Amino acid sequence: MGGVCVSGSRLAPHQATGLSKSQYYRHPLVTKIGQKDVFKNPNFLRRAPKSYRMASTQASVFGLKDPSLIKFQAFIDGKWLDAKSGDKIVVTNPATNEELGTIPDMGLSETKEAIDAAAKAFTTWSKTTAKYRHDVLLKFHALMQEHHDDLGRLITLENGKPLVEGKLTWTRAKMLIVLPFWSVQELGSQTANILNFAAEEAVRTYGEHIPSALPNTRNIVVKQPIGVVSILTPWNFPSAMITRKLGAALAAGCTAVIKPPPETPFSCLALAELSIRAGIPSGVINIVTTQKNVVEVGKEMCQNKIVKKVTFTGSTPVAKLLYGMASSTLKKVSIEAGGNAPFIVFDDANVDEAVEAAILCKFRGSGQTCVCANRIFVQSAIYAEFASRLAARVATFKVGNGLEEGITHGPLIHDRAVEKVDRHVADAVSKGAQVLVGGKSIPNTSFFIPTVLSDVPLDALISEEETFGPLAALIKFETEDEVIRLANSTDVGLAGYFFSRDVGRVWRVAERLEVGMVGANTGLLSQAVVPFGGIKESGLGREGGHGIEEYMNTKLIVFGGL
Repeated sequence: MGGVCVSGSRLAPHQATGLSKSQYYRHPLVTKIGQKDVFKNPNFLRRAPKSYRMASTQASVFGLKDPSLIKFQAFIDGKWLDAKSGDKIVVTNPATNEELGTIPDMGLSETKEAIDAAAKAFTTWSKTTAKYRHDVLLKFHALMQEHHDDLGRLITLENGKPLVEGKLTWTRAKMLIVLPFWSVQELGSQTANILNFAAEEAVRTYGEHIPSALPNTRNIVVKQPIGVVSILTPWNFPSAMITRKLGAALAAGCTAVIKPPPETPFSCLALAELSIRAGIPSGVINIVTTQKNVVEVGKEMCQNKIVKKVTFTGSTPVAKLLYGMASSTLKKVSIEAGGNAPFIVFDDANVDEAVEAAILCKFRGSGQTCVCANRIFVQSAIYAEFASRLAARVATFKVGNGLEEGITHGPLIHDRAVEKVDRHVADAVSKGAQVLVGGKSIPNTSFFIPTVLSDVPLDALISEEETFGPLAALIKFETEDEVIRLANSTDVGLAGYFFSRDVGRVWRVAERLEVGMVGANTGLLSQAVVPFGGIKESGLGREGGHGIEEYMNTKLIVFGGL
């Protein structure tokens, strides 16, 4: 068969139109003209409806090898759909402010349809064998590996993360996170491997036999999928946050309705396209895109009685609202909310290692991660040395468009994020902090120059609020007891880090930090296989290791009269 030549690459006709293969061959024009003639006629787009021509034109903006991964519609019950209202959300590249395309701004009606579709699909998907789901997820994983360049480019375009550094680490980062979460690496070492781990977990949902004290009785415990799952995700990890939840849900036998963030929807929609190719049935995965109707959509996803589980990653205030909504029907909930991570450097630490870890922990994703260091405590004896070395390293960073060579750090997601970092810097400086490097935004852009502040006072806003930007705040301390008290003096407890070569101190501090995850002599925590989550107001439940349990019910079956 022939194809259409686009930018030197020969594409299947459906790829040139921006349609999925199934949509292409079901299209009335294809049926009317005949498949043979269509293959010979690359001018199909001139005959196609305006919406299809526009989709193809928009897709060319992304520069993907496989443009059929770009979708400008939501995904419900195996169909690509627009909003019934016709409303659209404009998605822009935060590095250039250029429009990437539009997606539907859906509402309550479409959300209910998605939930109903998921409920219908659950009746069959939940009855598939664990081995079947394992195999399908492995196909999904393989497709993500196959298209990792395109998926990484998508993340750079809609989120701003630099692409080049991620490519350099692709072959080295298989199951562990070795370098910052740049675009392709998010796909390679994080997202795809999450699916791989989820696939293997599908066949490890073991039951249990509990010996009975009663005669002629057997106690058996089985695990069953909980049902329809509502998944609400943030923009900072457009692909990884979804697969961390979706992978476990599908492996358990659940179906899902996903609300991706309006800032970064294309990564999620591309995953839906790959799920079709992997053989995941219609209705198992549903995606509702929304912005202006987010309150009513979120409420429906949390309160609809069909939904049995809600999982959310985002800010603590929003987490509390969703938790309250879900409590109306006592749904199972897992939440990964905000953090205010302490990063502690004791005077017996290896300073070089601590500096490099601080770079990775604080500045990956331009500081827009929930587990990045927010308060950096350095013991007084090495404070000046650490501050000097950290500032020197940060001064070498290159800020810009993530698609350009040599760029180390991209933009913040929007103007509000820039304003918050500006506010934190101004507040700290007004209270006596010193700017060692950076300290300002680039006017009329979403870029903020990576910044190091020294002598940050304890009453600065940054001590109380999560900055979510490229700002390293250095705070001096004297004793172990003092820094533990300071580190724990927040309402949140997601992650914490510290550096010391004293074995006794390592154990003491690790146990005393009031967080869900501790990095001892490392600034990186995330792996597909470990339990990820926080305590206090940073959330509840775990993802990754043991995460599949969040999507299953435990059922006791007692057999008597044996």
